Amino acid sequence: MAALGLYQMHLRASWLGQFSRLIVGFMLGSAALAVLYYAIPAAYIGRGILGISLLLGAFLIALWRIIFLGFLDTDALKRRVIIFGAGERAAQIARKMRRKTDQRGFKVLGYVPVGQDPVNVPESLLIHPDQPICDWIAELDVDEIVVGPDERRDTLPVDALMQCKVRGVEVTEISEFFEREAGSIKLELNNLSWLVFSGGFNISPLRNVIKRAFDIVVASLVLLVAWPFMLVTALAIRLESGRGAPILYRQERVGANGKPFMLIKFRSMRTDAEINGVAQWATTNDSRVTRTGQLIRKTRLDELPQLWNVLRGNMSIIGPRPERPQFVKDFNISIPYYPLRHSVKPGLTGWAQLRYPYGASMEDAQEKLKFDLFYVKNHSLIFDIAILIQTVEVVLFGRGAR
Repeated sequence: MAALGLYQMHLRASWLGQFSRLIVGFMLGSAALAVLYYAIPAAYIGRGILGISLLLGAFLIALWRIIFLGFLDTDALKRRVIIFGAGERAAQIARKMRRKTDQRGFKVLGYVPVGQDPVNVPESLLIHPDQPICDWIAELDVDEIVVGPDERRDTLPVDALMQCKVRGVEVTEISEFFEREAGSIKLELNNLSWLVFSGGFNISPLRNVIKRAFDIVVASLVLLVAWPFMLVTALAIRLESGRGAPILYRQERVGANGKPFMLIKFRSMRTDAEINGVAQWATTNDSRVTRTGQLIRKTRLDELPQLWNVLRGNMSIIGPRPERPQFVKDFNISIPYYPLRHSVKPGLTGWAQLRYPYGASMEDAQEKLKFDLFYVKNHSLIFDIAILIQTVEVVLFGRGAR
C-alpha cells in the first residue's frame, strides 16, 4: 500500500482510484505471501483461510480508510494557521496550496496585511486584527503564525510575535512552511543566505558510506530479480532492429560535482534519432521511439542497464535524474541554484520523479529543481528507502513515461 502511494498525504486520487490501488496492493501482497509460503512451507495457512482473510482484510481496510480519511479532513484535527503578509510571497500559499489535499494538515484562517505591501490575496481571505496581537491570536486559538511579508524591514511586530511564541504559538518563516508542507523548496521565496544558514545539506563521509552501501545492496538485489526481463528486452530490441543495430545506448550525462559520465540504457529510439547531433527533448508520442521502445519506456525496463552505472559509482539508486551537458549548460545560466542539484550523485529514481511529471522544457526543469533541492537538503537513508518504495507506484501506473 505504501508502494502504491496510499500513505502519501497529498494523494489526489478519487475514491475509485484509491480503491484500485488498494486492490493492486493486495494482489502484490498475495504474490509476496506465495513466495514466502514456497520458501517456508511451515508458514502456509491454507488457500481457503488465506482467500477469506484477503477478502475480509481488503473490505475492512477500505472501510477504515473511508472513515479515517473523512475524520482526518475535519478542521478539528488541523493546525490553525495565520499568515502574516498578504503580498506576492503570501499569495503563493493561496495559489499553490489551494486544494483540499494540499491543506490536509493545516487550515489557513486568514491573511494579515503587513506594512505597505500590495495586497495580492483575495479580499475574502484578509483579516484585520482589532486588538493586541497575542490576545487576538489566543481568541482565534491559533497554533501557528507563518511570516511571509514581501518587505520585512521595520514592518513586522517582532515583539508581539515573540510574545506569541513564548506562549506556545509556533512562528514559522514562509520558506520553511512551504518546505515542510509541500516537500519542495520555493526558489522564488528564498535567497542564498537562507539556504546557507538553514538546516540540512548533511553530506558527511558517514552519510556517503551509508548511501554507497545502500546503492550496492539494492542494485545487486534488483539485478538478481530483473535479469530475465533484461534478457527478454535485449532479445526484443534485436528482433525489431535486426542484426548489427545496437541494443544498448550510451549517452553523456552530468554527474556529481558536474563531472560527465556515460549513462547506459536499453535503446528505445531509432538509431538516427539525433542524426544531426543536437540534443532534443522527448515528446509525447515521439515518432523517434520504436515499438519495443514504447513498451520498455512505459514499464521503465529501458532504465535497468543503469544499475551498472550505480555499481560503478557514477550514479545512486536515489537522486536527481542526470541531465545531458547541453541542457545543464543552459539551466546553469537560466535557473538560479541549479548547480546545487549536482551536490549528490544522480539517481535512477528520485523525489522529483515522484512529485512531478516528466519534464521537457526549461519551465519543467525549474519546477523539478524545487523537489531536487528538497532532496539534496534533506536526504537520508530513511528518505531513500521511502522514495524507493513509492517508486513502485510510478512503474506500475506508468507516471511520467514518454
